Amino acid sequence: MRAIVLQHIACEPPGAIEDVLTERGAVIERVELDEGEPLPDWRGADLIVVMGGPMGAYDSADHPWLAPETRFIGEAVEAGTPLLGVCLGAQLLAQATGGRAYSGERPEIGLLPVEVTVAGRADPVFGVLPGTFTTLQWHGDTFDLPPGAVRLASSPMYPNQAFRVGNAYGVQFHLEVTEAMAREWAAVPAYARAADGVLGPGSLPGLLASFDTHRAGMIRDARTLAKAFLRTVGR
Repeated sequence: MRAIVLQHIACEPPGAIEDVLTERGAVIERVELDEGEPLPDWRGADLIVVMGGPMGAYDSADHPWLAPETRFIGEAVEAGTPLLGVCLGAQLLAQATGGRAYSGERPEIGLLPVEVTVAGRADPVFGVLPGTFTTLQWHGDTFDLPPGAVRLASSPMYPNQAFRVGNAYGVQFHLEVTEAMAREWAAVPAYARAADGVLGPGSLPGLLASFDTHRAGMIRDARTLAKAFLRTVGR
């Protein structure tokens, strides 16, 4: 199984999702788009994972590689290639399939509940998750669902937390984050400023403590979701 992983910052790899892919024997082709690495040919991939990053899906003026990446995602999804988008990856998926990504009214940061919708409970991928689960949120942007998409999960602040369109799934939240990743995120100045702006100055120690409390459950849910994704749409 060949899996293409598109990254937009080094500290946001697939984490627990990558662990499941590795256990299944996947050959992972990692592309660091923010470092200028070129997009591969998606036609040879069995699945694609698109990760998060500090930029907006609409920010192609400052990050010109976003436009070809959006086309790459749209073409792959139209052809039926299984794809999983996380945070920025979900916003790019929505944008690539006819939705709109944009800045939200206020950032959503912290360990917060997400509720699986009625459609999500009937979905072969999202139906494996608890009806309500706690996950890490760290985003200021959101998106409108593309035509034909099905909303799978929601939160009080942002209703579009997860969706399915064709063989592609997008999730706004972060279940995949390992302990090492969380510490690395806390050291990124832009991420730290965002946390302080929402949760108050000096909020990172408390945020990391809350993450530690929920980490085991999040990793369990991330692995469960990744396995269900591979069973359902993986080639």
